[in-house]
Amino acid sequence: MRTRTAAALTAATLLATLTACGSSDDKPTAPASETASQADRDAARDAARKAAGLPPEPSATARYAYLEALDAIDPRISKPGKDDQTVSRGLNQCGSIKTTKDRTKLIEQALSRFTIDTRLPDINNAATGGKIVDAVHKNLCPDF
Repeated sequence: MRTRTAAALTAATLLATLTACGSSDDKPTAPASETASQADRDAARDAARKAAGLPPEPSATARYAYLEALDAIDPRISKPGKDDQTVSRGLNQCGSIKTTKDRTKLIEQALSRFTIDTRLPDINNAATGGKIVDAVHKNLCPDF
């Protein structure tokens, strides 16, 4: 019984000591390991993209220009509230642009990838697909 009382007293003393060390002005900060982990995750994502033949995440300017180019083709291509999805589809199209030189196949892939063939049958044609391929190439992966 004495051992439990001594252990409880020791724990209470340590708790009081540790509590007294902080001040109300201290602001919580993220541990360095969390920051490093995010940097590691970003580096791993970028390496995976590169290995898959995809370009890096576009700058804000390139992203905006790309979305505007799609809106100029037809505002329905980019679904409302789904800009991230539209950019992701464009980056995937870049992978196709890098590996496929057959423009007809690229156009078919774009129409399917952007779900033009199922959502927007009235613009499901080679002209629209070609414009999408050109917008992707110009704004997201001009080096491909």
